[in-house]
Amino acid sequence: MKKLAIGAFVAVIATTGVAQAESFTKLTQQGYKLGKLTTGKSGLPGWIASNGTKQYFCKMLANKAYVGKDGMVGFTSSGRQVGVDRATYERIIGGFDPSIPQLSDLKAGRARPADVGYCLPLS
Repeated sequence: MKKLAIGAFVAVIATTGVAQAESFTKLTQQGYKLGKLTTGKSGLPGWIASNGTKQYFCKMLANKAYVGKDGMVGFTSSGRQVGVDRATYERIIGGFDPSIPQLSDLKAGRARPADVGYCLPLS
């Protein structure tokens, strides 16, 4: 019985104060808007989603982006941008990929749901 009580206490402590992640789609349905691309406390790229009173940090999922008509960048796991030879990339995959966002759209906060990961509340 004592082990059960200790286990229940630990479970309550472990779940108290845990941040609840929200989906980007759910937040946009609730009227949240994305700000410009920024860097979170972890150093990862993402956006601040806000409804005027509450804010969330939404992690960027995109791992590559087009830059204008001829350029391309990839993102490392730490969020750093690395230049990619777009002509070689498109030759290997068979042409233009419409699922890859424009870097200018990501920077301006015009991200698509596929480009945005989980969103954590900011305190």
